[in-house]
Amino acid sequence: MLTAVLSGFALAILAPWLTGLFKDRIGWLLALLPLGLTAYFISHVPAVSNGQVVLQSWDWLPGLGINLSFMLDGLSLLFALLISFIGTFILIYAGSYLRGHRYLGRFYAIILCFMASMLGVVLSDNLISLFVFWELTSITSYLLIGFDHEKNNARKYALQGLLVTFAGGLALMAGLIMLAMAGGGYQFSEILASDNDLLTSSFTVGMILCILLGAFTKSAQFPFHFWLPNAMAAPTPVSAYLHSATMVKAGVYLMARLNPALGEHPLWTTLLCSVGAFTMVLGAYRAYSATGIKKVLAYSTVMALGTLTMLIGIGTDHAMVAFASFLLAHSLYKGALFMVAGILDHSTGTKDLTLMGGLRRAMPLTVIAASVAGLSLAGLPPLFGFVAKEALFEAVLGAPWQGAALLVAAVGSSALLIAVAGSVAVKPFWGAPGDTPRVPHEAPLGMWLGPMVLAFTSLLFGLALYVPDTLLMGAAVTSVHGAPVDFHLSLWHGVNWPLILSFGSLIVGAILYALWRSSRAPLARVNERLSRFGPEAGYFCLMKGLVWVSEWQTRVLQNGLVRSYMIVLIMTTVLLTGYTLLSQHGLYITLEISDITFYEAGIALLMVASVGFVILTRSRLGAVATLGVLGFSVALIFILFSAPDLGITQILVETLTVILLVLVLFKLPGYSHYSKGYQVWRDSTVAVLFGLLVTLLMLSAFDVRYFESISSYFIQASYPEAHGRNIVNVILVDFRAMDTLGEIFVLSIAALGVFSMLKLRAEVPHDA
Repeated sequence: MLTAVLSGFALAILAPWLTGLFKDRIGWLLALLPLGLTAYFISHVPAVSNGQVVLQSWDWLPGLGINLSFMLDGLSLLFALLISFIGTFILIYAGSYLRGHRYLGRFYAIILCFMASMLGVVLSDNLISLFVFWELTSITSYLLIGFDHEKNNARKYALQGLLVTFAGGLALMAGLIMLAMAGGGYQFSEILASDNDLLTSSFTVGMILCILLGAFTKSAQFPFHFWLPNAMAAPTPVSAYLHSATMVKAGVYLMARLNPALGEHPLWTTLLCSVGAFTMVLGAYRAYSATGIKKVLAYSTVMALGTLTMLIGIGTDHAMVAFASFLLAHSLYKGALFMVAGILDHSTGTKDLTLMGGLRRAMPLTVIAASVAGLSLAGLPPLFGFVAKEALFEAVLGAPWQGAALLVAAVGSSALLIAVAGSVAVKPFWGAPGDTPRVPHEAPLGMWLGPMVLAFTSLLFGLALYVPDTLLMGAAVTSVHGAPVDFHLSLWHGVNWPLILSFGSLIVGAILYALWRSSRAPLARVNERLSRFGPEAGYFCLMKGLVWVSEWQTRVLQNGLVRSYMIVLIMTTVLLTGYTLLSQHGLYITLEISDITFYEAGIALLMVASVGFVILTRSRLGAVATLGVLGFSVALIFILFSAPDLGITQILVETLTVILLVLVLFKLPGYSHYSKGYQVWRDSTVAVLFGLLVTLLMLSAFDVRYFESISSYFIQASYPEAHGRNIVNVILVDFRAMDTLGEIFVLSIAALGVFSMLKLRAEVPHDA
């Protein structure tokens, strides 16, 4: 499985070069990889269907217990098959849709990385590797949504999707870490099989909230749903892949994967059922009220994601069967319909459904694929979408949490979805011809092959239910439920409540479709009012606030004044270090001043006086000279405490510093203005606080001694090892010879600088 995942990244590296060689045929060539991966995963169907779980692992960070480990069970196999099978036709479709595009090679490189990242998400058994692949899907989807980077909307909405999913990714990281701590390891297989009760852990509530926040942002649950329809700025092949089998279902996959461990917690059930049901209704309504065909399909995906989330939250046997059925049905018909949408846009020059009509004669193959996929979307027999819809109704009828409310939401959403199916599969092809910008024509083979195969696969699964029932869904239902589930799919279960509800939703949906055109204007007004106060408006307000704060802090903190930078840095150090010193260490300082001599006190007063003069004087030369007094006072302290070498070094440094400053000041213009009084006292206060902090740190260091002083070693080893009785000289010349050499080097450079300023003059041009 590691090879299966990494092969996508490897081929992505070669994709631009191969595109240059094979030109417009490149899609057919690159599609061989997902086709081969489909065959590889199909080879595991018999074993996985019989309950076998394939585990593979390679060392990655063994010291931290993190491996590149993969798990193939029913759930991951179903997702992997959808990703690779639909990916095959997406790559072929993209070659025709983007024929002649100058960035076609770049597109294939990104979408192959996207495919490999999604495979990594659904196959990972390790929490950390899953998170890495999770974030890679966000990055690659950002590049795909913003593929047409010359367009403002592409850049804008690519960034929106990235920020929303990345914010959720940060929460997910915290949730996965808490999950590992509560579960006792980083492996999904170990966590799900362990005896650790995740529901009684102290991390449970925080873990559930963080994980669901990551899953909700990824799978566009309310209030994060708005980024997904805006992602339609991407080219249609990206939209088809994004909505049918990849990124937006990553959050659904994660919730399904963790359901056996967390599904009995009331917070998990409440959030998934309520948020999922609301997202389902909202997505269905917005799909019905939209007019752009990609927007219609995008909001219907929001509806489907809400449905899947709600079914996981219901958690019963019937709900898990409905979950697997709806997941498979939606992937097939949504991939087909998005590719049909691209064909319509490519052939007519518009995405607006109100401008389309009567295209069945000009596009006979496309109308077949659209009709079959539309029937599955509407949930009509004998399509597999009908089976999934009846399973949905059966699940909500037996829901243990707010069953009546969930039933109303499910039936209403299904009715709206039937009207949506009519608008995308009937309206463009039947009735009076529309006024399209281009003369309609049938798409090439590479574009209609994918929707045709996916649509008729949905028909095949509806007629031959043994294939999805036994081979694909059985193990997936077991994985999501956490225990074997005995079920049997059928097109006919007799006259029962699911059939009655399905028939009722069909009638209501037909009425809504008949009212579709006349309801455009009032629905547009409602949507306009809702958009002013919805989550997307909040997102843009947040972005404006972020820009405002950035501009403000730039004006205040990054204003080009070195003094301001110094104040910020020093005060940050004082506050953080001072707080740590007082809270963690405390002040246990013993200061003995009884043995201070009068001349030591005089030197200290001289230093304080010089500092005060520097602050108050308006003479630059006077300030420089007074700083020299301060430095020479420090040299006197060194000499008094038997460190003549340090005293000499200090005198030399101060002398050179004063000379350099004086020479520089002669070349500078006069002050244009002086610091105001409050600025002087502010700067003085900052300096005093920093000096006080350093003093307290030094005094505290004297009181904390983990090892004996090294001075005793120097005293004992000075004469035997270095043959010198002057201990300071021995330290400088022998024990710290490299340090002394560095000091000499610094002084030499300073001396050369002074010599250059005294003796050398810059040549002035004659015309200056």
